[in-house]
Amino acid sequence: MRDHVEIGIGREARRTYNLDDISVVSSRRTRSSKDVDTTWHIDAYRFEVPFINHPTDALASPEFVIEMGKQGGLGVINAEGLWGRHADIEGAIAKVIAAYEGNEDRNDASGLEIIGGGDQAAATRTLQQLHAAPLDTDLLTERISQVRDSGQIVAVRVSPQNARELAPVVVKAGADLLVIQGTLISAQHVDTGGEALNLKEFIGSLDVPVIAGGVSDYTTALHMMRTGAVGIIVGGGENTNALALGMKVPLATAIADVAAARRDYLDETGGRYVHILADGDIENSGDVVKAIACGADAVVLGSPLARAKEAAGHGYFWPAVAAHPRFPRGVVSDSGFLDEDVPSLAQIINGPSQLPWGVENFSGGLKRAMAKCGYTDLKSFQKVTLHVQR
Repeated sequence: MRDHVEIGIGREARRTYNLDDISVVSSRRTRSSKDVDTTWHIDAYRFEVPFINHPTDALASPEFVIEMGKQGGLGVINAEGLWGRHADIEGAIAKVIAAYEGNEDRNDASGLEIIGGGDQAAATRTLQQLHAAPLDTDLLTERISQVRDSGQIVAVRVSPQNARELAPVVVKAGADLLVIQGTLISAQHVDTGGEALNLKEFIGSLDVPVIAGGVSDYTTALHMMRTGAVGIIVGGGENTNALALGMKVPLATAIADVAAARRDYLDETGGRYVHILADGDIENSGDVVKAIACGADAVVLGSPLARAKEAAGHGYFWPAVAAHPRFPRGVVSDSGFLDEDVPSLAQIINGPSQLPWGVENFSGGLKRAMAKCGYTDLKSFQKVTLHVQR
């Protein structure tokens, strides 16, 4: 039975839960973590670990995306980020960091103003200026091809607003998977005076599998599954929607609700399984464990990967929505470990860890938790017992 509470006379709200509110419970039967299988399959593609990176320029250098694949995960490129706007990506990212750190005002040879003074306003304005440069589809194509030529599986993110225009470009460039992602999207966006994007028709016209999201409720998830997407993103990533829009996804509840929609869709279609990818405030391996326990098949990692030496932001992180030209909903932040030894992406994903807080060896943490609860594969772990901690 759903838990509703009265918040005032005649007004009720549903009680929901974040990942911090729950914990998994070990069973009387434990196993060795060496016997745990964390492989994840989506469409025709197989991955050793259920991790993908948030599609932000703060992470996705070509080196990072290629290494993400080598470590068993899925690297995702943002088609609408800096990859297709600036030939010198490192220089563009350096400008964001310089603005955040409060370096003096200056102009480079191109005349692009770098606003000093530090903190969020400076960093956000600089991001907006950099993203105001026109998108060069030839440059974007070249860089997607560079990753594709490495032999790794390539996923490319586009926004729902620009999917119709950009999807053919990135598919032609060699994208294996297309990610249509916003902080909150629906199966059919209604735009007065414009042409609505019908995802079912659009996805049906593509030659590559599509992951779409984010969603946060049963009904929207069920409609999204009916579009033909192979994966649904639950949550809107690391954003400021709670402050800017009054909207916050309670991720544990959202994952469980979308998992219920998946069960019903599985019955409706006679066996079509749609994968769930959790994308929210996932900061450590414990959060990964709880997200999968709630019903997720994989998780999207953002700021936890910013510490990697391969990350383009050199310890700084911002989500893709931080650069919105009119209403940014993400912040530039440092990883909190900038003075520590810089770990490799391999160490963060697969260990070994030198820190006790679950911020390294994410796969090891997941395997150990599954083993302690007596499970050997991701799908069965979704049945683990959960406790509420409040």
